[in-house]
Amino acid sequence: MSQGTPRPHEFKLASVPAFWPVAMASALVEDEAELYARNVKFIEEEIKIHHELRPQLATENRVRLALRTMHLRDYGREEGRPTLVVAPYAGHSAMIADYHKGQSLVQTLLDGGIAHVALTDWTSATPDMRDFEVDNYLEELLVAIDDLGGSVDLVGLCQGGWASAMIAARFPEKVNSLVLAGAPIDTDAGDGPIKRMVQASPLSFYRELVELGGGLMLGRFMLRGWKNMHPAEHYIDEHIELYEHIDDPAYLAKRETFESWYENPIDLPGRWYLQVIKEIFKENRFAKGTFVGLGRPLKLSDISCPVYLLAGAADDITTPEQVLEADRLLGTPKDAIVKETVPGGHIGLFMSARTLSQTWPKIASWILRASDRSSAT
Repeated sequence: MSQGTPRPHEFKLASVPAFWPVAMASALVEDEAELYARNVKFIEEEIKIHHELRPQLATENRVRLALRTMHLRDYGREEGRPTLVVAPYAGHSAMIADYHKGQSLVQTLLDGGIAHVALTDWTSATPDMRDFEVDNYLEELLVAIDDLGGSVDLVGLCQGGWASAMIAARFPEKVNSLVLAGAPIDTDAGDGPIKRMVQASPLSFYRELVELGGGLMLGRFMLRGWKNMHPAEHYIDEHIELYEHIDDPAYLAKRETFESWYENPIDLPGRWYLQVIKEIFKENRFAKGTFVGLGRPLKLSDISCPVYLLAGAADDITTPEQVLEADRLLGTPKDAIVKETVPGGHIGLFMSARTLSQTWPKIASWILRASDRSSAT
């Protein structure tokens, strides 16, 4: 009780000099008890957010298809042309697209007037999937599009962006419009840390990681890599911040939501991962028109639908140049390409309240206009 109002007996002890040491000891004992309780609460919360929480999608949905690589999830009602959100397949779950009530890209699209939204909820690779390649994922993405009626508006997020662009290049008749948000299309562009790391590390380094994972690229390996990009933030600052806010329920709820997604990475097939590192990030084959997908070289110039390119000004995962400079490679007429850069980093493109409230409603309207023009013709 060193802080707050002293108890009556403390007033009496404090008035007698001989008992001052006793009063001080009593206060120290109570302070130590409070400190102990705070420390225990902090440790319990650390264990919870790093080991016990699991990602959960925020918006009511139904599983439309249960495929080997994904669960295709349906939102809204089945009317009009579906908008298919292709979540990143890069080590985290699709919760990035349906993060939290009031902070969900999927819900923003629904609120923006798109009646039917679908989402690729990628599954963690199991050992028997270690030899899956990019083609396996393109095939099942194609199955999803056909099950949705054969023609969709595609919204590709990060790694889901180049997969979406590949489908649009290979089957242009199936893609009415294409949104590429934080998507690494021209991986030679810019000078971000991911580009530098991939170019500096020999392919043997990535092969060794896959071998350590028994043929898989384990999510926990990738999580360590992401954290090591900003070590002070992840290994020091976030723990101090948690301790300082351990008695703040609002802070804890927000932190737990984020960590339920971030601290639960998924595993990737080793062959798929090595193919992506080598052919897309090291050799930039897709931008050069030499990446072979589903039996043919895929060329961005074969994409002719309207395209919306969205980049984060401070994105150090996919630098703005890797997204925006795709405009010179696309076959889409220049007047049908929208390029926008918004404040913030990579995750903020899909999760931040500001981008969801200011930018994505515009994109929803743009998608609806593209669907209307297509229907009219």
